[in-house]
Amino acid sequence: MASASSLKSALWDLKVRLQFTGWLQYLPNALLALVLGGVAAAGWLIGAFPALLFWMPLALASLLAANLVFDLVTVKLGLRPAERTPARLDHLDAFDLMRARLSCRSFQSRDLSPEHHAELMACVSRQTEPAQQLGHNPIRFEYVASPLTVWPVVGAREFLVAIAPREYDRTAVVDVGRSLQKVVHHATQMGLATCWIGPGADHESILRHLGSRFDTDRDHIICICAVGYASKFKPAVLRLIQRVQRKRLPMAELFFAAPDLGVPLDPEASPFDAFGRCYEVCQWAPSSFNGQTTRCAAVVDEQGRVARFDFFATTHSQFYAPVALGIWLANWEIGCEAAALPGRFEVLGPEQRSVTHAPELPRYDISWICEAG
Repeated sequence: MASASSLKSALWDLKVRLQFTGWLQYLPNALLALVLGGVAAAGWLIGAFPALLFWMPLALASLLAANLVFDLVTVKLGLRPAERTPARLDHLDAFDLMRARLSCRSFQSRDLSPEHHAELMACVSRQTEPAQQLGHNPIRFEYVASPLTVWPVVGAREFLVAIAPREYDRTAVVDVGRSLQKVVHHATQMGLATCWIGPGADHESILRHLGSRFDTDRDHIICICAVGYASKFKPAVLRLIQRVQRKRLPMAELFFAAPDLGVPLDPEASPFDAFGRCYEVCQWAPSSFNGQTTRCAAVVDEQGRVARFDFFATTHSQFYAPVALGIWLANWEIGCEAAALPGRFEVLGPEQRSVTHAPELPRYDISWICEAG
């Protein structure tokens, strides 16, 4: 039993070492090429069914090996042609802009232009003002211009480090997700690429680069966000991860027409159809490991109008779930503003929500109160 535990620990340590030295992204490709090469060698020795047991695995192993060499040269060693600065996306409306944004896994090896950096930091300053927050505890995003140790992103050299008070405050964590998502939204409009990074960040690396800007007695790192110019060159494994993470839960599993989340909401039925694409941009909001831990329930008043939307988290997570919820809130708020649907966020008690029994999960966090236009 002890030996099995030791082996598991050793494998985990190896995985972390490969992850944070930047080699883990290339390992699956290399291992698969070796396995197929072994199959081809065995097929050659056997001599039977050469097309199936030798030529096919040999061809696949050769393609994988060639792809691995290409990735190592262009990404790991950085020997690749210069890439253009992406164009701004000012022509897109708020909804198309939110849908256009994808997590970037590979960045160009150059810094933001002075103009882009100034515009980005001006947005950071606006979104971290106390008046913009839902809670009372301050949050901030520290800018770091250095290649932090992160995974699975490659090439990132500029980051925003999200910091909240060390004493746990769930609303402050929600504020991190909401405010940083608004920064991400503006960065997307600028043509910049971004990637939220939670468990894939090495905190020792972050603390080393923050230096005196981080107080271990007062501060807590919630997550970081890589920002820069997207590169077309990326390891094959990262391309596969991106494809897998593009999948989302159906709308009926995220939005409900009853406070107890018992009845799926039909976004095309009255009166819910007035909110149009607000549902869609929340459905496609990013979350840690694409967990989609947020749910929303619409509440209709006696006149048949939508009075509010209640937002819930489906896990006990103290950090990733409230960050994901904050991202939802940002997308919802941006969407409602674009659709000219006024409202405000407010935390309601059980009596205000007419709830006699509040379950532990899903956990109610906050409501969007619809206001007359």
